[in-house]
Amino acid sequence: MRKDGTRVKNANPIYTVMPYILKYRYDAMNMIEVDVPISPMQAYLNEKRKQGYRFSHLGLVLAAYVRTAAEYPLLNRFIANKRIYQRNEFSIAMVVLKPGDLDGTMSKMYFNMEDDIFAVHETMDRYINNNRGEGDTNATDDLVRTLLKIPGLVNFGVGLFKVLDRYGLLPKSLIQASPFHTSLTISNLASIRTNHIFHHVYEFGTTSILITLGNMREVPVRKGEQIVFERSLPMGVVMDERICSGSYFAAVFRRFRQYLTNPELLEGPPKIVNTSLD
Repeated sequence: MRKDGTRVKNANPIYTVMPYILKYRYDAMNMIEVDVPISPMQAYLNEKRKQGYRFSHLGLVLAAYVRTAAEYPLLNRFIANKRIYQRNEFSIAMVVLKPGDLDGTMSKMYFNMEDDIFAVHETMDRYINNNRGEGDTNATDDLVRTLLKIPGLVNFGVGLFKVLDRYGLLPKSLIQASPFHTSLTISNLASIRTNHIFHHVYEFGTTSILITLGNMREVPVRKGEQIVFERSLPMGVVMDERICSGSYFAAVFRRFRQYLTNPELLEGPPKIVNTSLD
């Protein structure tokens, strides 16, 4: 019935019952910190710049996540009304600051699981450019502006959206306009020169994972008999533990980190696109 997902009926029984025990996302939040060494990413970015490509650390992170999700499809699950769903599309929501404004606009980008670093960066660049204009620049802005036109409409509208969403009746047009219905929400806090945080996953909508990037920092790493300080990109990751097991998440972020320490692996179509939902 839902426009944005297909119900998973063959999930592990413990995960089928988990939403009845942990009814809300804030009950089920797990948090981890991921530090990725900068030097492999920077060397790759420098090499690509010589070839005429202006890639960014954020673009690498998005490409690595898309590629990881191609191998680990349970990342694209969500919980709604105590049921597990597999999302029909893969999208990433991100705030874009408008010129001269401390606030920004938030919408989402859509990706194919076969996208490589070139395709991901093209989508990201287009998204940022489209949303940096003045005024309302996307469907989310239009929806919010409409709700604010009539006093009291926001309270009624949001309440109605929540009820419709709970029972899978939210129209596809509203789902597409909502940045809260997305595979991943990411926030690049380094762009405003601040540290990463552990940002809550929203109870409204279907987002199961939220990642923030922060200022680069040095972290101690053991190399042989010595402890050295390695310049790293830190990330705060918050996950809804009800969509998959802890061991699955562990494998996901090992693979995610592997792609970021070997960015060449992000070029060309993925070797694996796993469609299994077990």
